Amino acid sequence: MTIRIACLGDSLTRAQLSVDYLNLLERRHPPGDVRLARYGVNGDFAHNLLRRLDAVVADPPDVITVLIGTNDARASLAGYPVERAMKRKQLPERPSAGWFQQCLAAVVERLRTQTDATIALLSLPVLGQQPDGAAAQASQAYSRLIAEVATTNEVTYLPLHERQTEELRRAGAPPIPYQEPTPAASVSVLVRRAVLRRSLDTISRRRGLTLTTDHIHQNSRGAALVAEVIDTWLPTRSA
Repeated sequence: MTIRIACLGDSLTRAQLSVDYLNLLERRHPPGDVRLARYGVNGDFAHNLLRRLDAVVADPPDVITVLIGTNDARASLAGYPVERAMKRKQLPERPSAGWFQQCLAAVVERLRTQTDATIALLSLPVLGQQPDGAAAQASQAYSRLIAEVATTNEVTYLPLHERQTEELRRAGAPPIPYQEPTPAASVSVLVRRAVLRRSLDTISRRRGLTLTTDHIHQNSRGAALVAEVIDTWLPTRSA
């Protein structure tokens, strides 16, 4: 029987600037074993995801994975353009940890009450490449909030952040300082892919990054860990 999986999230799920973890997840299964639906929007905060659940509820899948919060965590860092993000994403209030947790809990509540899907919340990919740096600590702190929402609402928590932290340490990744990508830098990545035909992994390698292309978006190694964490859970939860 084909398992219908809806993957909800931001640019990591949209996969224009990241290697496509949905594609990697699909490739881990025989043809026809899973059918994936993508619900990723670049730059989304948890609030934005909450406002666009109608399409998921209208055609409920068997399984829902939620990978959201990277932009909420980034907004807690010094140097993040909060005002610009609020205007661009039409946020009604300034991003905060408490508001993130409230919005994520509302996402889970609606999915639980209006679908019969099995739901899993992923912790966040590691921001940056310094496990003890401010960016990585922010992604860890928001991952703890995700774990609390999962526990309170009795849905599954998938430890992506923990798995990526382990991988960074195992690989001996150099502690390259975190840099907040600019819009121009993101456009540059798209141009390099489309015009110069450079892969995201080539961009990542030239920057000395282990799991990401720009401290946020995933290269093949980082995306493979997202697929692995989801797939390890699927056999027992979707039977």
